[in-house]
Amino acid sequence: MDCASLQKYLLRLFERHDVELDADEDGWLVTDGDFPAIRASWHEGSAGEPGRLDVDVVLSEDRRIEESFAGAGGGDAGCRDALDAFVHNAFHQLLAACWYVTDDRRMRIAAWDIGVRSWDVFIGPFTLRGADSDDMPIPPDALVAIEAALKREALTPELHWLRLVHSHGADGDSRSEALLDNEPWTAGTLALTAVAWPHGGNYSARCFMLLDVRDY
Repeated sequence: MDCASLQKYLLRLFERHDVELDADEDGWLVTDGDFPAIRASWHEGSAGEPGRLDVDVVLSEDRRIEESFAGAGGGDAGCRDALDAFVHNAFHQLLAACWYVTDDRRMRIAAWDIGVRSWDVFIGPFTLRGADSDDMPIPPDALVAIEAALKREALTPELHWLRLVHSHGADGDSRSEALLDNEPWTAGTLALTAVAWPHGGNYSARCFMLLDVRDY
């Protein structure tokens, strides 16, 4: 799917949620001629490998959310699969935190005290993929561990975002990763690693969340 088609897809997606964005010639959708702005690009996989959808949300001149989603299948089918993953994993949290349109049926919304400030937290579901993902339970203490790790951080009073991933291979090898504002977050990775994830099978679990400091 080319850039123009992706731009049209995103434009219609936002319109369905009563957000009007302006399209420019470079594939961006901008908000009243300013930030936040969003753009998606599709990269076809090679030799039977999944393709990759990159979604960028520019918050300001020097801050950008970068998320990627795998798409199974070739051509437009793979891109549509990745777009479905984007909508399910991240779109509604982005819509709430960046465009202030909140649908609490699509995410968990929490209030966390971190440092001396209170934060609105928009938490997407842990999405499972893989051959053995259908009945794989997500440990309830995964988010508890992440909340505890965040409360030890000195967060600047601005929007922050996290990507949490745990994968388990058929060979028994497992791996956890946490990113905070696009950068590896060691404390979060250690917190995820310490969680009692299900053993056996081949699956990956992914969660995307944003934290927005409350105004007083």
